[in-house]
Amino acid sequence: MHESATADLDPQLLELLQRPAPEAAPLLLGCLLTTITPQGRVTVRLTEVEAYGGPADTDLPDPGAHTYNGRTARNASMFGPAGHAYVYFTYGLHHALNLVCRPQGIPGGCLLRSGEVVEGQELAVARRSARRATEPAAVSLARGPGNLAQALGLGLQDDGAPLRGRAHDDGGRHLVLAPGSPPQTIVTTPRTGVSGEGGTERFPWRFAAQGDPTVSPYRRATPKKRRTRGGGTSMAG
Repeated sequence: MHESATADLDPQLLELLQRPAPEAAPLLLGCLLTTITPQGRVTVRLTEVEAYGGPADTDLPDPGAHTYNGRTARNASMFGPAGHAYVYFTYGLHHALNLVCRPQGIPGGCLLRSGEVVEGQELAVARRSARRATEPAAVSLARGPGNLAQALGLGLQDDGAPLRGRAHDDGGRHLVLAPGSPPQTIVTTPRTGVSGEGGTERFPWRFAAQGDPTVSPYRRATPKKRRTRGGGTSMAG
């Protein structure tokens, strides 16, 4: 179980996370997110964030969101109070981190897609190199949601964890969110890799620091290929 309170989170950041995700996401760019674990500390400056809404019967229906079909055991944290983490395991390969937005019971969140490692680079490199033949470049340490979560040492044990505003060096695991310097220019696009309507221009909810080398490349969702009876392939929407 995680604490439900975020009492020491910066009041302005907590207020920000009470807003709908499309409002909060661009304002999170430049903020500093730190993980404190028994292995050490790693801090990233956020450079790419995506916003996600809720189910079809809410004021912000989002067919690209995990919450679109309602609450499940997997996405329950997205329905919790603002200022907590929603961590999930995806594609059987990696974890991803969202910061929960909006008041309790109204789902929404910001997927943290990329960042620049500004503290704890050695630990981030060790984590990212664990299953690689070569050491990743500094600019790619936290580029992409899976890499960001891995560099920060996040896993399903962090799902539902509260965001803090200061370090707690008590030997436990903590997530600390602090204000930073926003980028001068923000690029807005549809969300990357989201299939169906949720990945269209109707949802221009991907926000990135313009020209920052740590930002992941924008990619539209690729329709899946399925094999036909004649042995060929067709495109599945």
